[in-house]
Amino acid sequence: MQDFTGGGIHALPSQRGSSGDPEIDRRIRELVADWGCAHSCELIEQLVISALKMARDQISPADLKLFNRSLNEMRYAARVFAPFRHKRKVVVFGSARTLPTEPEAIEAESFARKMRDAGYMIITGGGEGIMGAAQRGAGRESSFGLNIRLPFEQRANEVIHGDAKLINFNYFFTRKLNFVKETHAVALFPGGFGTLDEGFEVLTLMQTGKARILPVVLVDKPGGRYWETWFKFMCEDLLKLGLVSAEDFHFFKMARDVDEAVAEIERFYRNFRSYRWVGNRLVFRLEKKLTTAAVETLKTEFTDLLKGNPFVQSGPLPEEQNEPDLAGLPRLVFVPERRNFGRLRKLIDAVNDAETEE
Repeated sequence: MQDFTGGGIHALPSQRGSSGDPEIDRRIRELVADWGCAHSCELIEQLVISALKMARDQISPADLKLFNRSLNEMRYAARVFAPFRHKRKVVVFGSARTLPTEPEAIEAESFARKMRDAGYMIITGGGEGIMGAAQRGAGRESSFGLNIRLPFEQRANEVIHGDAKLINFNYFFTRKLNFVKETHAVALFPGGFGTLDEGFEVLTLMQTGKARILPVVLVDKPGGRYWETWFKFMCEDLLKLGLVSAEDFHFFKMARDVDEAVAEIERFYRNFRSYRWVGNRLVFRLEKKLTTAAVETLKTEFTDLLKGNPFVQSGPLPEEQNEPDLAGLPRLVFVPERRNFGRLRKLIDAVNDAETEE
């Protein structure tokens, strides 16, 4: 199970909610059990209670339609992605207006093909342009399309059209949530408002600790200046005005070519697998245990992040019992300063480069 918050979902209270009426609570528990609930039944009960409370809150029909349709979209998308939980995925953003013959599209197709060959699936918005190019590179079998219904006709690209992994969304916010929730990396190609919106949202969620850190690569055509111009604005305006920190630039990598973009994503998962918050402790799950010398080096390099607390290598913590598929992985546990998530991104690179035990 993938938790896009890096622990926030796992940290939710699991005790049963209450409608305020013990008899209603009993009937809800009975209904959920009769329906055949086998896992997380307390959370299902809370959803039922929330729905019933809306009946008393005098919520407008328009809001009720919004809530209902949003939940249905989220439920359907989760069901489509569920059989592919074991596969890592890369979401590709870029302009829908890019022609297939333009160099940006050729690069996107090449990138997606190489990521597929590396074992990843590709997620796009399902449209034409960069999205269509990426899905041509990945192929239908390795593609997801998260299409958005628009006032003008919006047809999915020919690769994903009619596939069971094409999901149509009515709302941008449910679609955007699924982009972040389901992916393990983000690749941004030149694009317009939508591309920049998606890119800044991912960066904001990582910067504020509201979503887990993942690799973000910025890819241009050979000799292109799109991301160079964007980065110049970031440095000469946002950074100089103190609106972002230099450490925030650790969240993304401007790749010189497709091969460098692919290598950056693969490097992120060289030894690092995932992380999870357990209270105030952050638990890195690794493929291989680090050497004692490597841990000491990390302690020296990231003193500012540790708040005087040490790195501790261990097995899984008791709170991680609900993730049995990760039980065999070594852990690096520490209590970090939560004000600088850019440094956490840098720490992941350092962990991946650190010496491991054989």
